[in-house]
Amino acid sequence: MDFATCKVVVECQNIFINMNTFTKMLVITSDPSNISKVESYLHSFKQQFDSIDDRYPDILISLTEAVNNAIIHGNKEDESKKVKINMVGSAQSLEVHVSDEGPGFDAEDVPDPTSPENIECCGGRGVFIMTSLADRLSYKNNGSTVEMYFKLR
Repeated sequence: MDFATCKVVVECQNIFINMNTFTKMLVITSDPSNISKVESYLHSFKQQFDSIDDRYPDILISLTEAVNNAIIHGNKEDESKKVKINMVGSAQSLEVHVSDEGPGFDAEDVPDPTSPENIECCGGRGVFIMTSLADRLSYKNNGSTVEMYFKLR
């Protein structure tokens, strides 16, 4: 195997805060092929809390979109830059933070993909989807971190 072309997950940690709360962190390089790691990362949380079942599709789509945006738009696919994903959850809720090393963005400047003039152009669909699926969504660190909150029960 040529190690120069090997794409790796940098770090994954599981931390039990107590018997009712679980924290999981994943750090990946900004290679688009690492987006595929998101589902197994989320699945490991699902194994701890089956209350995620009803919201699993919403969370998976939102998390995948956030990681995609971090890799492609935030870090510009620069594999020397990392994307950090942190989940804190319980049987009642899940909070997901996705951070990149890019300059950030202003969510207010993202075009509304539902406006007639934007239906066949522009961007903003991912932000729209995440906002629609999460119970609460906010941006921190100049937009380089997205925080999503999902009620599970």
